[in-house]
Amino acid sequence: MSDNLVEFIKERKQKLNAVIMAHYYQRPEIQDLADLVGDSLQLARDAAQAQADVIVFCGVSFMAESAKILNPEKLVVMPEPEAGCPMADMITADKLRKWKASHPEAKVVCYVNSSAEVKAESDICCTSSNAIQVVNSIPREYPILFVPDKNLGNFVALKTGRKIECWPGYCPTHQDVTAQEIQEMRARHPQAPVVVHPECRPEVIKLADEALSTGGILKYVEKSPAREFIIGTEAGLLHQLEKRFPDKVFHIAREEFLCPNMKLTTLENLAYVMDTLEHKVEVPEDIGIKAYHSLERMLNIS
Repeated sequence: MSDNLVEFIKERKQKLNAVIMAHYYQRPEIQDLADLVGDSLQLARDAAQAQADVIVFCGVSFMAESAKILNPEKLVVMPEPEAGCPMADMITADKLRKWKASHPEAKVVCYVNSSAEVKAESDICCTSSNAIQVVNSIPREYPILFVPDKNLGNFVALKTGRKIECWPGYCPTHQDVTAQEIQEMRARHPQAPVVVHPECRPEVIKLADEALSTGGILKYVEKSPAREFIIGTEAGLLHQLEKRFPDKVFHIAREEFLCPNMKLTTLENLAYVMDTLEHKVEVPEDIGIKAYHSLERMLNIS
């Protein structure tokens, strides 16, 4: 059955002149079918340059929205419309407007893990790959409001020495990792570097050898002489790590390190959306224009 679905998806992709984009946290079979697999920054850049008529986005809603914002004239669909992001839901445009009103001199840096409406209220977006560069691009006389992830915001403040006020949002999947789990994994694998995502708690980041985006973790492993690694991010990244570095060994930092929303996309609902072109992603024009400027400023930073 799965072979039939794969063939159907490939045929429909050609007929529609579609491109399938997938985040590293997607199921292995979805990653293997995708034309483009990456982290949020890579996928945003790919979306901005997409030549296809249809973008099929295998990820969560804020990612598909970003693809639509960057390609307002293209048809963007996502296989599972219920694939949201709890962190993105922790901040709304109304809450951000009120926070901005109490800090009129501040610049708002918005993690891409947020809704189009929140991006539209922000000065510039960032991803975990480029958050440090984005913050450093803002003149030092401006205080910074960072939404919605407190862990990433605090990590960037530490790395840049900037005064950053963080919204109290977080990724439930990364927030669940504890310092004790990292210590236990180090005891089991003392030769393995620990590489975690900056959405993890500060005490977890402090214990790690590096805190990097998913794309950054892949680059770290490529350059490292180590033969085994402890990986502190969603388990979907293991698929890419094992494919690219079959001679190395990877240990996930905790059992059940899974984002339930990222795992909602299946071959079945991917085939369905490519057959029907349902679940279209729409962003109101006024919001899309404002959010586009925030994303464009981010993409213009090397």
